[in-house]
Amino acid sequence: MRQVLLTDRAETLEAPADVRRTNLSEQEPAAYDVHATEKKWLPVWTALDPFRADDDDPREKRYALTMFPYPSGDLHMGHAEVMALHDVIARYWWLRGYNVLNPIGWDSFGLPAENAAIKRDEHPATYTYANIETQAESFRRYAVSFDWSRRLHTSDPEYYRWTQWLFLRFRERGLAYRKFSPVNWCPNDQTVLANEQVVNGMCERCGAEVTKRELSQWYFKVTDYAQRLLDDMEGLHGTWPERVLAMQRNWIGRSEGAHVDFTLNLADGSSKPVTVYTTRPDTLYGATFMVVAADAKLAGEIVAPAQRAAYESYLAGVRKESDIERLSTDRPKTGVDLGITATNPVNGEQVPVWAADYVLADYGTGAIMAVPAHDQRDLDFARAFDLPVRRVIDTGEDNPEVTGIATTGNGTYVNSSSDGLSLDGLTDKAAGIAKITAALVESGEGEGAVNFRLRDWLLSRQRFWGCPIPIIHCPDCGEVAVPDDQLPVVLPDLRGADLKPKGTSPLAAAEDWVNVDCPSCGGPAKRDSDTMDTFVDSSWYFLRYCSPDYTDGPFDPEKVRSWMPAHQYVGGVEHAILHLLYSRFFTKVLHDMGMVDFEEPFQALLNQGQVVNGGKAMSKSLGNGVNLGEMIDAYGVDAVRLTMVFAGPPEDDLDWADVSPSGSLKFLQRAWRLSGDVTSQSGVSFADGDVTLRRVTHKTVHDAESLIDGHRFNVLVARVMELVNATRKAIDSGCGPADPAVREATEAVAIMLSLVAPYVAEEMWERLGHQPTVAKTGWPVVDPALLVEESVTAIVQVQGKLKARLDVAPDIAAADLEALAMAEPAVLAALDGKTIRKVIVVAPKLVNIVIG
Repeated sequence: MRQVLLTDRAETLEAPADVRRTNLSEQEPAAYDVHATEKKWLPVWTALDPFRADDDDPREKRYALTMFPYPSGDLHMGHAEVMALHDVIARYWWLRGYNVLNPIGWDSFGLPAENAAIKRDEHPATYTYANIETQAESFRRYAVSFDWSRRLHTSDPEYYRWTQWLFLRFRERGLAYRKFSPVNWCPNDQTVLANEQVVNGMCERCGAEVTKRELSQWYFKVTDYAQRLLDDMEGLHGTWPERVLAMQRNWIGRSEGAHVDFTLNLADGSSKPVTVYTTRPDTLYGATFMVVAADAKLAGEIVAPAQRAAYESYLAGVRKESDIERLSTDRPKTGVDLGITATNPVNGEQVPVWAADYVLADYGTGAIMAVPAHDQRDLDFARAFDLPVRRVIDTGEDNPEVTGIATTGNGTYVNSSSDGLSLDGLTDKAAGIAKITAALVESGEGEGAVNFRLRDWLLSRQRFWGCPIPIIHCPDCGEVAVPDDQLPVVLPDLRGADLKPKGTSPLAAAEDWVNVDCPSCGGPAKRDSDTMDTFVDSSWYFLRYCSPDYTDGPFDPEKVRSWMPAHQYVGGVEHAILHLLYSRFFTKVLHDMGMVDFEEPFQALLNQGQVVNGGKAMSKSLGNGVNLGEMIDAYGVDAVRLTMVFAGPPEDDLDWADVSPSGSLKFLQRAWRLSGDVTSQSGVSFADGDVTLRRVTHKTVHDAESLIDGHRFNVLVARVMELVNATRKAIDSGCGPADPAVREATEAVAIMLSLVAPYVAEEMWERLGHQPTVAKTGWPVVDPALLVEESVTAIVQVQGKLKARLDVAPDIAAADLEALAMAEPAVLAALDGKTIRKVIVVAPKLVNIVIG
């Protein structure tokens, strides 16, 4: 193993004069003091600033990225877990000699700050930036290896200037547009909610009952990139969790089918064409009714006068439901007859048309053909309203009309013929789809089609504390982009009561801000009073980290080219869909604009599990919350970090009730004591040390490399614990504290511990005679010769039962191993008078003797 000396380090860092040591014994502590150690080293690291990335460093670059936090208060247990896990990777890369970018920033726009400002009669920035400073101080104490020189906040005008600039570039490409659409509306917060923010019909933040509103909203046309977002996931297999890829794949929801044209027969005797999308056009003969989304514009246009009152009443109830609730398969089916019929294009049959909540207005045209025999939701609806059920594929199962269970498998087509067209007797699903699609194309009543579940990204928010949308609305010129040289459009100074919901955006009520001259004609106009979804801010922040002070664009293309894509992204699986999908979308658009030369922003993704307590998520109502600050005060930063890492695989949930920070602290104290027991001098030749301990050390370091690369951090800690035990045994009853192998092992422990317990590691490193910082000393080099085992233990079995253990050479021949086994007294006794049928030899591990 390489001598780990100051001269061997990748970088030489000079400690402040007041902490340099000339006589180790003068300041030697009698026992490890957690808090004294933290107070000692934190200012040293601040002065050294060891983790500043250098754009011009010729070493290979690595970008370690963690999902930046929202400043809602001080750090919590979830932060402690993700940062501890993330820091293992970043610190390891530094030790391996890479030039590492590990930045930090804050996702600092958002509704909580605005609500706090209303409550406290202050500006949202007051709450936001105070919490940022609190979290920053906690991050420093937690000793995360951040490059603080690249710190950013999405609520800084210097940042959101470029968010606005990107919006305008997207708009120029036709990717940002405005349309009227029904949206989830919280009457209390007076803002639009995403579907994911509606829980059981209530606003997830304030608990108010959510309704629907028709508003003119801004959208990003993410659907233009649906196929690429799907296709490019192929390159992420093996480096992204499969469950995340599956979640994104399902969210995009690509399906192949056909557009089919039905004719609606209205109550006034007129007709109206409507197109439906179906993945199973081969089941058209089984379409016995049609369903239109209750909140689709189409439903209100076609409802018969006699049914309008019933429809309006039903619609009022539907507006209170979220899309997620409406799509739930276990909800009772509800609906209302619209009093009209539709003509099935393949057989001319007149089928009733209903409005229901289980069809969404933005799915195609908001209308579907219902085939109850072969779709469970349609069957549940048909049974609820006594509508006909016709089986058109015989799968060999009982008739769905009788069982109430739709059949979805393949089988023989039945009841599927009309003049000039018949599927009856076919058994090939693909042939059935192809035949009926061809017939629809020939008659001009349909065509093959691809559809996606993915919808365009609604980004308008009717709140104050967000990035203003840089559009001006002129009565004469229409929508006019704010000129680039007038960016950023800065938020006005509103606070307290000015931020309270009034049925419109707070910005719309800020007369001095909203009323402006049109940049095009100079006439009176109004600014757009919506702000952007905060997911917009977080869809490109990782690019800004590469050049946070760049003023000629959102980022320096050359700097991004040198650092991106990020080599490792770490964060919670709760962001598996929206944040990650939107970040991928942004990157693809920027690629098409020629601003980046890659299409995926994150090469690898690691999702940490949730920190729970007693098997349940921590919450005030359950009284099972754990205060991170209290844990750190009680056990120290290192013990908390070690506990987080050692608890289990990173992706598993961590139950705080099942772990022991006190046990972690005891282990760290044992490791620390090793550094005080070493009596050999720094620089001693390790080659002269005890071979047995050296083998353990080198094997541990060798295994640590693959364990870290495989994110098996908990096993890494276990291996370090084993090395600590082996070193203690060598000191107390083996080669002794003066042996060079003891120093080598202890230095290796300090280096590997620096990944998870930086304070203890730094203290050990100093006690071993080195200058700070251990985090930049370099990774120990493994001697391959010390990985070769001198002997291995071979198991000898007779009839599957253990009879002997033999210490043999790793390269022993099978014949020699068999001969040794057959000469063992215990084996001879077991074979006495028996007939040997077979001897199975797996050198050098096993001999199994089978007797008759």
